[in-house]
Amino acid sequence: MPTPNPTIAVSAPGKVLLAGGYLVLDREFTGTVFGLSARINIVAQGIHTSEGVHLTEIVVESPQFLEAQWRYGYHLAEEGGGIKVTQLQVGSRINKNPFVETTLNFALTYIARAGKFRPSHSVKSARLTILADNDYYSHDGNGITSTPSSAASSSSATPPATPSRFAHFPTTLGNAHKTGLGSSAALVTSLSAALLTHYLPTSVFDLSSAAGKRVLHNLAQAAHCAAQGKVGSGFDVAAAVYGSCHYRRFSPAILSTLPEAGAPGFAAQLERVVEGTAPGAEWDTEVVKEAVRLPAGVAMRMCDVDCGSESVGMAKGVLAWRAKEPEKAREIWTALQARNERLEEVLREGRTSEIREAIHSVRELVREMGARSGVPIEPESQTELLDALETVEGVYGGVVPGAGGYDAAAILVRDDDATVKRIEEFLVKWSQEKLSKVKLMGVKGELEGARHEKLEVYQGWV
Repeated sequence: MPTPNPTIAVSAPGKVLLAGGYLVLDREFTGTVFGLSARINIVAQGIHTSEGVHLTEIVVESPQFLEAQWRYGYHLAEEGGGIKVTQLQVGSRINKNPFVETTLNFALTYIARAGKFRPSHSVKSARLTILADNDYYSHDGNGITSTPSSAASSSSATPPATPSRFAHFPTTLGNAHKTGLGSSAALVTSLSAALLTHYLPTSVFDLSSAAGKRVLHNLAQAAHCAAQGKVGSGFDVAAAVYGSCHYRRFSPAILSTLPEAGAPGFAAQLERVVEGTAPGAEWDTEVVKEAVRLPAGVAMRMCDVDCGSESVGMAKGVLAWRAKEPEKAREIWTALQARNERLEEVLREGRTSEIREAIHSVRELVREMGARSGVPIEPESQTELLDALETVEGVYGGVVPGAGGYDAAAILVRDDDATVKRIEEFLVKWSQEKLSKVKLMGVKGELEGARHEKLEVYQGWV
């Protein structure tokens, strides 16, 4: 008798692009990426049935939210199309989740190929539970509680009655206010890792190995791009897999040969792409983990600014300016790359007295890029906030991370409770004076990427 697939738990971190916003879109330039202590966690387990009952169903649920259960049947598509899932109706309507559905199509197809599964029924039914650390969602807009709400969850799981790192949000996932920590990339990565670990023996896939990380990275990049409908820079997936790193993007052409999930030839081509054996499409991503570190006694913290930005529209504006003024744009980007690398070096070598000046030099060119492109990468309100935060004892400086805008700030601070208290008190006063909502989040920069977790962490949820 074959052994049942094990019950396992994995997690993947969120991200912050401390330096290299927009530049990271181009392979000529790089980004300084930090993984975060806020993680998307997945528990994968088999579905037990009565003797003689055979199910082919994958159930994915997020018990922190209302109406957050997705059920899928699956079958082997014709002409080498791989394993294709079909969403089943739960309640009165079908609630789509393209990131979950696409990840299932990609991961199950790769698993069937790598594990040399014969018919589709070799993939046994499974239940996957998603648990997001609280910092992925803004607390004020969601009526957050750490205990069960009177509103019923769609999940059969009962949340624990004590305060928890996994709060219950009495809202649907679609109505939850995200804080911009990279939840979709962390979800695709952790879900892929959970499926690979649940279904494949460690001789075929081992999350803790370099080869396993490479497979996970390539599979998650392919699935995430397909779910988004575009090939992004991929720094968020790289952070979810590897943690903090110096990142150079992959060539978009690598994914151009991949058919849609279920299309003829998808399975074989996905296997070639993931394993880097597709002709002319070898992965050229550069991930240098040892290049990114923080000095001893320094932490990276995030501020949640309750005012969203549309990063897609902002990126279009910056790229339109770059196309219009290519020489000036190249001059600024080249100079900014050098300043970003100097900030990385200052942090890596522990030169804390130089952090503020290195941050200022980066922000200067970011503001110039914003002014020339007409895009609020570091808006005046954020400039005012970052400059004011520098007056708080223990704050070295900060940036508007990633694509910029109004919704977040990343600050480098002395890693002690007294500094945290001073920052929190400052932000309460600032929010009152400016009639805004700015809060210090609990999340910190963290070096580690995707990893195994102990099942007892999730007791009461699964």
